[in-house]
Amino acid sequence: MKKVKGYIERKTMLYKTSVEYGDYTMNHIQGCAHGCKYPCYAFMMKKRFGQIKSYEDWLEPYLVSNTLELLDKEIPRLKKKIKSVQLCFSTDPFMYQYPEIQNMSLASIKKLNNSGIKCSVLTKGILPIELAELSKDNEYGITLITTNEEFRKYMEPGAASLQERLNALRALHDAGCITWVSIEPFPTPNIAKQDLLSLLEAVSFVDRIIFGRMNYSTEVTAYTQHKQFFNDRAKDVIAFCNKHYIDYHIKNGTITE
Repeated sequence: MKKVKGYIERKTMLYKTSVEYGDYTMNHIQGCAHGCKYPCYAFMMKKRFGQIKSYEDWLEPYLVSNTLELLDKEIPRLKKKIKSVQLCFSTDPFMYQYPEIQNMSLASIKKLNNSGIKCSVLTKGILPIELAELSKDNEYGITLITTNEEFRKYMEPGAASLQERLNALRALHDAGCITWVSIEPFPTPNIAKQDLLSLLEAVSFVDRIIFGRMNYSTEVTAYTQHKQFFNDRAKDVIAFCNKHYIDYHIKNGTITE
C-alpha cells in the first residue's frame, strides 16, 4: 500500500462540469499515480496553469484534507440543482493501492447519498465491494481501452491490471449495482492493434458503454485513415450495444464526416 505525498486544502469542492455526459463533479485529489501516457488531458491542463510542475510531480498525489467539511457546507446549497456527482474528471477516486484516497472517496459518496444525491464513479483502480452497500442509484465504472495487459502496463503504468478492474466491476454488477465502462481514449492501429469485439465481449454485462477516440496525439493524426477508423469503430460499438440491449454514448468528435 502507498501513502499520499501530502495534504492540501481547497475553498470549494462541488462544481458544474462541462464534460458532455456529466452534471456536477468533485476532485478531492491533486495528481494521479496511474501516470497514463495517452496523453492525459488532466495532467496537461494542470501543468499548463502551473498547478503541477512536471510528470513526476503529477505522480505524487495530494489529498484534499477538508473534503468532507466542504461537502457539509455545499450540499445544502446545491442539492436541489444536482442530478448526480461524478468522481472524478481530473484524477481517480480509487487510485490503485492508496487506501487514504479510497476511504475519503467512500466517505464522500456516503455523505452525498445521505442527502439524496446519486454518484457516478470512474476508475482505473479497483472498485471496492463496499460500494454495493451504498445507494443503488449510484453508477460504478472502469476505464478499459484494451485486453492486452502489456499495452496497459505501458499506457497506464501505475493503474490496476485489466483483470483486477474487471473482477471488481463484475462483483458490483452481481451485487445488483449499475455498472458501466469507458472505452476511451481508444487508439489507432499504428499505436496498438486492438480487437474491439473481444473488448466489448469482456464488458458485455455492463449497463452502459462510453466510447471515444484518442485525442491530443500526433501519432493518431499521423494515421491517415484515423477519421474513417473511428467512424467504423463507433459503428461497431453501436451495433454491439443494440444487439445486447446496452445503453451507449459516443463521445463528441469521435464520429466525423
